[in-house]
Amino acid sequence: MSKRDYYEVLGVSKSASKDEIKKAYRKLSKKYHPDINKEADAADKFKEIKESYEVLSDDQKRAQYDRFGHVDPNQGFGGGGGGDFSGFGGFEDIFNTFFGGGGGGRRRDPNAPRAGADLQYTMTVGFEEAAFGKETDIEIPKEEECDTCHGSGAKPGTKPETCSHCKGAGQLNVEQDTPFGRIVNRRVCHHCNGTGKFIKVKCGTCGGVGKVQKRRKIHVKIPAGIDDGQQLRVSGQGEPGINGGPSGDLYIVFHVRSHEFFERDGEDIYCEMPITFAQAALGDEIEVPTLHGKVKLKVPAGTQTGTKFRLRGKGIQNVRGYGVGDQHILVKVVTPSKLTEKQKDLLREFADISGQVPDEQHESFFNKVKRAFKGE
Repeated sequence: MSKRDYYEVLGVSKSASKDEIKKAYRKLSKKYHPDINKEADAADKFKEIKESYEVLSDDQKRAQYDRFGHVDPNQGFGGGGGGDFSGFGGFEDIFNTFFGGGGGGRRRDPNAPRAGADLQYTMTVGFEEAAFGKETDIEIPKEEECDTCHGSGAKPGTKPETCSHCKGAGQLNVEQDTPFGRIVNRRVCHHCNGTGKFIKVKCGTCGGVGKVQKRRKIHVKIPAGIDDGQQLRVSGQGEPGINGGPSGDLYIVFHVRSHEFFERDGEDIYCEMPITFAQAALGDEIEVPTLHGKVKLKVPAGTQTGTKFRLRGKGIQNVRGYGVGDQHILVKVVTPSKLTEKQKDLLREFADISGQVPDEQHESFFNKVKRAFKGE
């Protein structure tokens, strides 16, 4: 199945800014995160969204994608021509198929050291844990070298033998008739699965694989400022290498739980603070909760609902250490729903004293509304 367009996956246009791409990714990753969305295809959609964001958020990768699409210009034929050579293993296999491998293509040594596979682990953390960081232990299932055979796959006291079919090459030469004539095509040896070796007596612990599945405890330092959807690479904690190659890496993808009062956008924090009509009209000094403790905020007299205030440095630390964000406060004037008779009398008196005459600014606004209804 062909891949969907990355822009289509995130629901943005090809001219979308980095900010728009980031916001779209955050919205979709929260919606389809496997820990939240229990639909059968949620994990696949989350993986597709993550892959799209990783490409479009990187200027170099995005430029290459805009030019070549999903085709890798460094592999196979066609550059940006959009040809699909997925049935081949790249240029070398194509050359070998039509010209018998006589062009100097490199043959991979089946016994050469190879790096182990990378692993991915999703970790859910609290809002404040993400803001300030923490240290914790996690357990992950991973393959490790079999202690019985030390990775050889052979029963102790024996060792793997050279495959008699491919003579240890891991490949077989197969002759084929094609429109170009008879050619020699290389194929992976199915007798030894390309390893060049044959295990006559398999290890009883691992069944000849050389690896066993274990649960490994890993100590993780979560950096302060980690955000939802970001990942942390733990070097060397992936699958073990092959033939003595280096181990792969572990990638921890973070899901940050939402907060009942705060919202986050990058390193900045946003919240709403309710105040009374009296506080808004007369002014007051109120206490505002922040991640760093309560702080005093001066509300000037005549403050209107929807007024924004900023507390510098009360946001979240940048995960790479590039400063700290701010906290933004949106003031909401709360109208009481229940009043005593005395409160009503006082408000009526206030209305009489003020003459219920709106100021020039509000009068201008009300006049505009009237004209709109009259069609002026």
